[in-house]
Amino acid sequence: MKIKEITKLFESVAPLSYQESYDNCGLQIGNPDAEIKAVLLTIDVTEEVVDEAISIGANLIIAHHPLIFAPLKKITGANYVERSILKAIKNDIAIYAAHTNFDSITGGVNSKICEKLELKNCSILSPVSGELKKLVFFVPVDYAQKVREAIFTAGAGQIGNYDMCSFNIEGNGTFRAGAGAEPFTGKIGMLHSEAETRVETIFPKAIQGAVLNALLHSHPYEEVAYDIYPLDNKYKKIGMGMIGKLEQETDTRVFLEKLKNVFLIKSLKHSAIHKKTINKIAVCGGSGSFLIKQAISANADIFITGDVKYHNFFDAENKIIIVDAGHFETEQFTKEIFYDLLIKNFNTFAVHFSEKNINPINYL
Repeated sequence: MKIKEITKLFESVAPLSYQESYDNCGLQIGNPDAEIKAVLLTIDVTEEVVDEAISIGANLIIAHHPLIFAPLKKITGANYVERSILKAIKNDIAIYAAHTNFDSITGGVNSKICEKLELKNCSILSPVSGELKKLVFFVPVDYAQKVREAIFTAGAGQIGNYDMCSFNIEGNGTFRAGAGAEPFTGKIGMLHSEAETRVETIFPKAIQGAVLNALLHSHPYEEVAYDIYPLDNKYKKIGMGMIGKLEQETDTRVFLEKLKNVFLIKSLKHSAIHKKTINKIAVCGGSGSFLIKQAISANADIFITGDVKYHNFFDAENKIIIVDAGHFETEQFTKEIFYDLLIKNFNTFAVHFSEKNINPINYL
């Protein structure tokens, strides 16, 4: 089993194109063709984590936070990042980062938080725009079903909880085959009219290559006529934060105690508790204060995230309860997502959770 097989799996679930513009996900150190001995899962990469990988014989570390984040001009061991890089390279240990691309997917970091809090009917809090494209193509009527099935299998035609979605109109297409052509129908040099179906469907741009490959390989024509249009529609499967509901209206302070217990949090920072009971919960792992307004607009009773600044708490204005549960604390279960992916798809190597406490923040 090679490292590139794992990276291919991770990027099929959370394509690198889903990461934020400032991020640096993917394979950061190592040879993608190297054989995997064992994998170590962590939130952050530190020297202690690299030492742990060495001690258990793991030659691949999968981390949530990228080790190499800011541009590097030199690697001399001047700080923990440089020392970790040097130690990893010296010991043939690859490092892979799965960060904001896993933050933004359904089934990712925020889905895991919702799962731990037992929230129901969860959805993306702030879906992205500009991620969807429309595909329009023309195909002989008798072949329309075959081609539709091919592109649907490739992932096109999904809208919310519906799949195989398309719009179809029948009409006539005309063409004249020139010298050197090998027309599926019609004759060289003669104008031909063919009963065709115009098919319209949508797909996320991350799978454009697969969809076009399916179209071109299943279509009978030598030259396939198709158009691709960018769309501004919200893509509800991708975006930041999530929102869901509790099974029933719950006492606010009882819920906050549960939050502390489940996430092993010693203390919570929060805005005024102006509601005795709550039901609708919004979450964002890591630094999510940029979503406060979206959480208010979604009528959430409470918004749980990390790294909330002093002045952000003023934004609550008794419209919502803002809770800072900690950056590390809200992302700590991300390792479970990675573990489940690996165990479900591979069984030829050992997968370990890091036992190092790498949270740099301590509490008295």
